[in-house]
Amino acid sequence: MIPSNFTISKTAISELIRQSAVGGTPGEMHIDLLPDGFGEGWLYIRLRPGKLTGIPLTRTDGITLFAPSELISLLRSMKLDYSGDLSGGGFLISTPKGAEASACGSGFRMESN
Repeated sequence: MIPSNFTISKTAISELIRQSAVGGTPGEMHIDLLPDGFGEGWLYIRLRPGKLTGIPLTRTDGITLFAPSELISLLRSMKLDYSGDLSGGGFLISTPKGAEASACGSGFRMESN
């Protein structure tokens, strides 16, 4: 595993464990970044059960989070959180240095210099 400061909140860990079990891969989830459909440079997180083609990004409290190797350097200093209430929930990700946060909290875009 590549050294990583990627952190996952306790609420996010619980939801990742739940989703991995429902998805048939207990303890294994995969994170990647999807570009927006409008070409504005936004990247949004996508979480799926399993390791897919990723390598371990972090391992904590019963969950291993895998990511594509080309994203490790970008993700390694970020934090994943989960917020939920009676109307639903969703994952939130911290904004990397030099990036602008999306309004929904599940994405960002790098600021242009």
